Amino acid sequence: MSEITRVPLQPVAKGSVGKIWLGVIAAVVLGSGVAYGTRYKGVEIETVKAGTGASPTKSDVALINYVGRLASGKEFDRGEKAVLPLETVIPGFSEGLSKMQKGGKYVLEIPAEKAYGAEEKRNPQTGEVVIPANSDLVFEIELIDFKSAAELEQQRMMLEQMQKMQGGAGAAPGGAPMPMPPMPAPQP
Repeated sequence: MSEITRVPLQPVAKGSVGKIWLGVIAAVVLGSGVAYGTRYKGVEIETVKAGTGASPTKSDVALINYVGRLASGKEFDRGEKAVLPLETVIPGFSEGLSKMQKGGKYVLEIPAEKAYGAEEKRNPQTGEVVIPANSDLVFEIELIDFKSAAELEQQRMMLEQMQKMQGGAGAAPGGAPMPMPPMPAPQP
């Protein structure tokens, strides 16, 4: 037979339970703060209307409608049928577009690290700060279409050949100049 040794329990001192709960709450708050500080700060995409087909790559040129806002909601840029080579825009914008599909509408959230970082952007005419340093950006984007740079170059060459065949470079029938292919718009 085995013997059981009894250990008497000491009564809990007055106010100790409150201190224990305060310690538990402090640990939870500290853990939440650490989790918040180390969370993934990447590009986030919300699908408003799903698109179809393939997604553009970083070597493609996209045709989009967009509205750019600061995280506070203040609009800083807007574009209709903007032609954007993905390799020339900010990293977060390119990363987000490469996950979208033609015909879709999306909300793209870009952390400051993948936008302009510590660099502030000013309006060239007024000198006003349009995007403050370390600003997170939010874009509403409609991806209308995209093409590879090679496809666009091929279309440009075909247009030049057609111009030459129609009586001289840069002239249409009747002497009117031929339209040039669309040029890339400034980056958002």
